[in-house]
Parts: sequence; C-alpha cells; structure tokens
Amino acid sequence: MRIILIRHGDPDYVNDALTGKGIREAKLLSDRTVNWQVNDFYCSPLGRAQQTASYTLERLGREAVTYEWLKEFAYYIEDPVTGRIGVPWDFMPEYWTRIPEMYDKDAWKKTEIYRSNPEILPAYQEACDGLDRLLEEYGYVRHDNCYLNTYKEKLLSEKTTGQKEKHPDDTIVIFCHLGISCVMMSHLLGISPALLFHSLFLAPTSVTVLATEERQNNIAAFRAQVIGDTAHLLQGGEPVSTAGYFTNAFQG
Repeated sequence: MRIILIRHGDPDYVNDALTGKGIREAKLLSDRTVNWQVNDFYCSPLGRAQQTASYTLERLGREAVTYEWLKEFAYYIEDPVTGRIGVPWDFMPEYWTRIPEMYDKDAWKKTEIYRSNPEILPAYQEACDGLDRLLEEYGYVRHDNCYLNTYKEKLLSEKTTGQKEKHPDDTIVIFCHLGISCVMMSHLLGISPALLFHSLFLAPTSVTVLATEERQNNIAAFRAQVIGDTAHLLQGGEPVSTAGYFTNAFQG
C-alpha cells in the first residue's frame, strides 16, 4: 500500500484559506497529481486543505472523503521558554532537547508540557485510531508496531456482504497539514511525534510518500520513500514557501 501525504498550500491562517501564492502552488501541484494512479482521496476538514485538494479533484472529476481527525494538530499550550500560547511544537531547542522522553515513541506522552493540555493525548490517540480504521479498509490490521495484511480474510467477508473491495496495493492521497502529518508518521514509523515536530519541515504542497514492505508472513511495515518533495514548485518556477519554517527554504 502507498500513502501520499500532501500539506496544504501557502496558508492564510486568519481566513483558513490559501494565499495567492498558495493557489499558484496548488495549481502546480495538480499538474503533478493528475498523472498519478490514485484509488482514493482523503482530506482534512479545514479550508486550506480543502482548497488545495480542490484543484486536483476538479481536474480529475473526483471527490475526497473528509475526516475530522485529519484536521491540524493544533491543541494549544504555553511555550515554557517564550510564554507564547500556540501549537504543541516549535519549542526552543534548549528546552525540548534536554528532555530524554521527547525522543521516545511512548515516553513523550508523560512529559509535563504535553500533559499541560488535556486534549493533546486523546487527540493523538484519535488520529492514530482513525488512521488504523482507514488502513483496515484496505486489509491492514495493526499488530504490535506494524500491520498484518488480512486481505484474503477481508475479501471473503466482502464477497458475503457485497461491500466495495479495496486492495492492499492501493494508493491513497491525504491532503492535510504539517502537524497531523507528523502525528501519522510517528504512528506508522514508530517515532516520537515530538521528534518529528521539531526535526522535519514539510513545505506547503510538499509530497511525502510512505509504502508498505511485506517481506515475510503477511507482516507489513511502512517505510518513507519521499519526505517533503516540492519538485512541482521548482519545475513551475514557484519558490518554496517557508510557512512553518525558521530559516530559508532550499530552492534547488
């Protein structure tokens, strides 16, 4: 199975929409995505993701399924260094790098900062559960820290119920956001989301690709092939946006 995560275009956060630059980015993105063989599209309910997806969907005559759990992971906390009230990432490095639990895929949940907002941990679990329910539709059932390919059993069930068949070789595209992309990757790859929040930049309209490797006994593990690719912007002469970044974006 292949999962393609796409961040929304350059954002107008005040109006939950795209800037003029974001619209140009989304149109260039659609020049790329219309050539893909995509089985299903999914989207965040937020306006900037919906607008980004619209350019691809309109050209293909397709629709996306919207899930509430794909909205941005914006559960506010007070930054312990700056005092800023904001999203639960972008902490100053002198703070978060001194907390060993931040690097652990489970122990991050025990840190004081991530427990300071009681919505954060339930929201993280909701996103993980939502992703697992989605993967089950394609025959993948969570097993410890990987997945079991149960397609044969699923196919027998669908032949009985008459439901539409989805296949483990399918490619799906998810239009969403930087934070929730890190949450999903943390779940699929077994990495602390805190580490991904602070170590990855996914530029607006960037493309991230994860796919299953099944090397024995129907056990599937996800592996990232591409992270934050913006080739469509470079080919279209549109600079890579730095929205959500604290240095200059590489333009090559």
